[in-house]
Amino acid sequence: MKSTDSLRRSYAVNKFITYFFLILGALIMVFPFAWMILTSSKTVAESVQVDPVVILPAKWMLDNFKDAIDSLPFGHLYWNTTLMVFFRVICAVLFSSMAGYAFAKLKFRGKSLLFGIVLIQMSLPSQIFIIPQYQMVAKMGMANTIFALVFPGLVSAFGVFFLRQTYMSIPDEVGEAAYLDGCNQWQTFYKVMFPLTGTSVAALTIFTAVFAYGDLMWPLVVNSDLKMMTLSSGLSTLKGQFTTNFPVLMAGSLLAMLPMVVLYLIFQRQFVEGIAGTGGK
Repeated sequence: MKSTDSLRRSYAVNKFITYFFLILGALIMVFPFAWMILTSSKTVAESVQVDPVVILPAKWMLDNFKDAIDSLPFGHLYWNTTLMVFFRVICAVLFSSMAGYAFAKLKFRGKSLLFGIVLIQMSLPSQIFIIPQYQMVAKMGMANTIFALVFPGLVSAFGVFFLRQTYMSIPDEVGEAAYLDGCNQWQTFYKVMFPLTGTSVAALTIFTAVFAYGDLMWPLVVNSDLKMMTLSSGLSTLKGQFTTNFPVLMAGSLLAMLPMVVLYLIFQRQFVEGIAGTGGK
């Protein structure tokens, strides 16, 4: 009897500790978003006041959202961001699927060397590629275009490695059976192998979309025209050199994050399944 009571108390304590840290972690993650919402409704004086810190605004200033919309061409920014995310996802899925399949299932000369180059690219920080990539785009005369925004995402080293591991988990007997049924290499890929990677492709789509949506440095470097910037790079122009209107900046940030929040709410199940499913075969 005592042993049972002891187990129950131990279970209750462990449950309490688990929920305590989960709630604490949730509060830590939610706090920046809550602070952004509160700051977007403050005056400039309230947003910079330190002693004491103003948590709730004395008056909810909805004019900050109007000022943010007047300061930035949000229509162009939304459109540019949407196109950049869409084409980066398409390119990542298309080329990474073919390259991943080739590295996993095909035998060709220089295979190990080429895959080693892919791994090296993954290990290097993306910032070192900005200058050569910009020079390539500039020489093509494609600066301040949608193509310039998509250019670094035409090929994804992470996507190639990620899908290669997925294809390697598929038994070779599947491809051999397709060959015996009369499929050539290309048909084996897109009719048999590629449909088996649905969960991994969904996860790659999510990762690519999120990374592209939050990309700041490249769009800020390659497109100097405000109407050709993305949401992240456009918002950076609201930050002044000496002073910054933080309420307007937070209002603009709130408007910029709305599309991703809406997409997550609509495709929440796919987001969770896509990421959770990457751990299994």
